Amino acid sequence: MKSLTRSITSLLAGGAIGVSLAVGQGVFAERSDEGALPLEDLRTFTEVFARIKGNYVEPIDDKALLENAIRGMLSGLDPHSTYLVPDDYQELQAGTSGEFGGLGIEVGMEDGFVKVIAPIDDTPAQRAGVEAGDLVIRLDDTPVKGMSLADAVKVMRGEPGTDIVLTIVREGVDRPIRITITRDKIRVTSVRSRPLEPGYGYVRISQFQLRTGESLREEVGKLREEAGDDGLKGVVLDLRNNPGGVLNAAVSVSDAFLDKGIIVYTDGRMDDAKLSFSAKGSDILDGIPLVVLVNAGSASASEIVAGALQDHRRAVIMGEKTFGKGSVQTILPLGNGSALKLTTARYYTPSGTSIQARGIVPDIALDRVRVSQVDVGQGVKESDLARHLESEGEEEDLEAARQARQEARDVPLAERDFALYEALNLLKGLHILNNRS
Repeated sequence: MKSLTRSITSLLAGGAIGVSLAVGQGVFAERSDEGALPLEDLRTFTEVFARIKGNYVEPIDDKALLENAIRGMLSGLDPHSTYLVPDDYQELQAGTSGEFGGLGIEVGMEDGFVKVIAPIDDTPAQRAGVEAGDLVIRLDDTPVKGMSLADAVKVMRGEPGTDIVLTIVREGVDRPIRITITRDKIRVTSVRSRPLEPGYGYVRISQFQLRTGESLREEVGKLREEAGDDGLKGVVLDLRNNPGGVLNAAVSVSDAFLDKGIIVYTDGRMDDAKLSFSAKGSDILDGIPLVVLVNAGSASASEIVAGALQDHRRAVIMGEKTFGKGSVQTILPLGNGSALKLTTARYYTPSGTSIQARGIVPDIALDRVRVSQVDVGQGVKESDLARHLESEGEEEDLEAARQARQEARDVPLAERDFALYEALNLLKGLHILNNRS
């Protein structure tokens, strides 16, 4: 997410000055302003530190003790605030650029377990069958309960080619599922597109990275070229299982479809947490129908885009209620190469609705269903009757015909992706309606 510019050095210096002034006046204990440091509690902290240092059954390093204390402070706040040691900080920076090592899942914490926000497209986790909403209770043979999110992520990371077994609890499944995943180098292509039918295009955003806005414009340009003289009649924007990413990318994507108006604003305690982002350009689709697909794995930046397009009535939102991550995490670099990822604000859609723990409610709700095609021409035929006369080479002919039909016919879109099939039908209806008005 976008780092709110603030100097940690200045903050620390300001805190030290506040302490010296308060102590010099002898009224520190009576101060009630938020800048006052709790000296009595800090004395308790140093006493506990000393007792652990001197009495714990095994020697323990000062650095480890202090890092654990920092993690403890942050773990008591919310699932997204955490302490990033230098290696974790570097991995976070690499992740926003689209290349990192691991399984390919966006995760958070829930009730002490790792919760899958969404698997990333074309990654080992997605191919192995990990789904949004899964709770990971074991990593190999190690229980997750009691681990911090950072520790759990470290266990899941590793050398490409090595395996890890995730034990997962899934809603609707009676017993835990064990899934073996082979780690790989994750390279995320954030935007892809393809024609659905003549005049109708599909754009998939799997994650919001630094260049996602630019890539979106490039992919829409390709769809326009492929549509030819007839032009585009409608586009499906697929944000399902998109766990979010960079705030500026979400703003850029929303801006691509809006002519004017607020896209998103944030509000927090500090002045620099109060930000507002508005559309600056023009709609790259020139107002043609747009349907946005979302589900429970659509989070954060995905919800910003869906909320902005919904509030401005620029798109029809279709699918499931989204994840509901409406908080802003600011990355505050520290002097030793580590950083704090700290929740500093909440997101609000243009209408003033908080996304946090609510999510975006789709305009058209779709349940997760599996569609199968029924061959209506299948009835009782001569070949099904007992003792029927056989034609020469009947079996070979039937098998060859079966193979030819299979090769000539792709699996129908309704079977492959029911939500996308419904979105395409809606686009066709909107196009017809617009042409009549």
